[in-house]
Amino acid sequence: MLRKRSILLTLLCTIMLIIATACSGGGNEAKNENKGKSSGKSGDTVDLLMGTGSQGGTYYPLGAEMANVWNKNIKSINVTSTESGASVENLAKIANGEFDLGMTVNLPAYDAYEGKGDFKGRKVENFAFIGHIYPEVLQIVTRESFGINSIADLKGKRIAIGPPGSGTQSAAKIVLEAFGIKDGDYEAYQEGFGDAKAKLQDGTIDASFGLLGLPDAGIDELQASVKDVKLLEITGEELAYVEKNSGYTRYTMKAGSYEWLKKDVSTVSAFAILVANTDTVDDETAYQLAKVMIEKANENTHQQAKHMTKENALNGRGNLPIHPGAEKYYKEIGILK
Repeated sequence: MLRKRSILLTLLCTIMLIIATACSGGGNEAKNENKGKSSGKSGDTVDLLMGTGSQGGTYYPLGAEMANVWNKNIKSINVTSTESGASVENLAKIANGEFDLGMTVNLPAYDAYEGKGDFKGRKVENFAFIGHIYPEVLQIVTRESFGINSIADLKGKRIAIGPPGSGTQSAAKIVLEAFGIKDGDYEAYQEGFGDAKAKLQDGTIDASFGLLGLPDAGIDELQASVKDVKLLEITGEELAYVEKNSGYTRYTMKAGSYEWLKKDVSTVSAFAILVANTDTVDDETAYQLAKVMIEKANENTHQQAKHMTKENALNGRGNLPIHPGAEKYYKEIGILK
């Protein structure tokens, strides 16, 4: 009898141990599912993925620097910047939940919000403005030795128009259209300036479009190598056409913007802005992102970081909704009422 009781007791203990282990395993599974998500408790870190642009452009290195500054100054987040096709792709990946943050030209962002242009029939509603980054200047690069004197001469040529889904490509197409050059009238290379620079150097392509910061290190590097970089202008009726049919505005690259640039060059510009996924970036995180962008811009080593100032903070916002967290910060510093 005593032996039977001992066996039953051992069996009962074994069953209880199995149940306890199963419950413990369920708890670990729940923890794994919640890994990386904010519960609002002290000590939590939120992982954020930010879309930038192609290597060789401005977004990619600047985005990496922005992430470094945020991670250094905001303990609750870990931002990872990643290469992408830039503006349109970043907005599309915010829409489907792949990206938490994105760098974009302001104009594709307007289209995304309104369901126009590249976003016709697929309006993006889960994003909001965080802040201005820098002015983007359309720079159309060729070489003196190629014998190209104007954009009109690009018909039949080999042209890098920017990666698919980039603001550069949208701008390139509207400019070429202004000069009567349509798709099919030229050989298109859908790549960023990083790849285009090498092709310009060896003569594989004839020209490249780039929405870039001014000055751009890549263009300076090309000039140092080939000694005959030439920037093409947009003027007159063609400039008026671009302004009328897009949100780009006229911009003058002043002589001396590059050490080798001896005369003013007329072109167009827009603004690079930061937007956030409102499904994944909460108000406190948005507040900190906006605050650090401005107040710690001096820790960002990229030359375009100088444009991230209180005075410029709302440039490029247009009619975009502003993230409530960023709005709170801008009200605190007196630039929003």
